[in-house]
Amino acid sequence: TNYDANHEVPQHLFQWVGFDNFIDLFSSQSKLGATFWRVLLWTLIWAVLATFTNYFGGMILAMFINKKGIKLKKLYRTLFVATIAVPQFVSLLIMSKMLDNDGILGSMFQDIFGSKLNFGVEVNATRVCIVLVNMWIGVPYSMLMCSGILMNIPAELYESARIDGASNVRRFFKITLPYMLFVTGPYLITQFIGNINNFNVIFLLSGGGPGD
Repeated sequence: TNYDANHEVPQHLFQWVGFDNFIDLFSSQSKLGATFWRVLLWTLIWAVLATFTNYFGGMILAMFINKKGIKLKKLYRTLFVATIAVPQFVSLLIMSKMLDNDGILGSMFQDIFGSKLNFGVEVNATRVCIVLVNMWIGVPYSMLMCSGILMNIPAELYESARIDGASNVRRFFKITLPYMLFVTGPYLITQFIGNINNFNVIFLLSGGGPGD
C-alpha cells in the first residue's frame, strides 16, 4: 500500500500500489532506496564493530586480570563489574551529556586536541563515540564470560607449548583463541543479531542522528 502520514482521511487511508514500494527500495534514484541502503550498511558495520570490540576487549581484559603475578585481581574485577550494576539507560543518558561539546568529555577533548568533538553533529565522530561507549557497557560482560572459560583451559596445553618454544602470541592463536571461539560461537552469533536490533545504545546516545 501507499499508506503514509499524508493519508489521514479514513475513506482514503491507503491505496494498493503493488510492487511500487519494492521498486523504490531498489532504485538509487528514490529517497527511500538511498536512505534504506545507507542505513542498512551502517547497521551491519555497527553490528560487526559492537560485537567484536566487546568480545576481544573482554577477552584481553580477562587475560590480563588472570595473568600470573597480577595482584588485586578481585578488586579489578569488582571495578569493571560495577559498571553493570548501573542501569544501561542511565549510563547512556549520562554519557550523551558528557560527550556534548559543553560536557566534561567534550571539553577535555577540545583542551587536549584543540578542536571540538562534535558528538551528535559530525557523523563519523558520533559513530566512533557510540562504539566506544558500547565497549564501556559491554566489555565487563565479556570479561566475566571469558574469565570463566580461560580458567577451564588445561594448563598442560600451555606448558607443552612453552616447552616446545611457542611464543606468547603463538600460544594465543593456537590455544586460547581457538578454544574461546569453539565455546563462545553461539554467544557471538547471538550478540551479532542482538546488535543489529540494538536500539537503546544509538537512540539514547545520539537520538539516531546526526543525518537526515
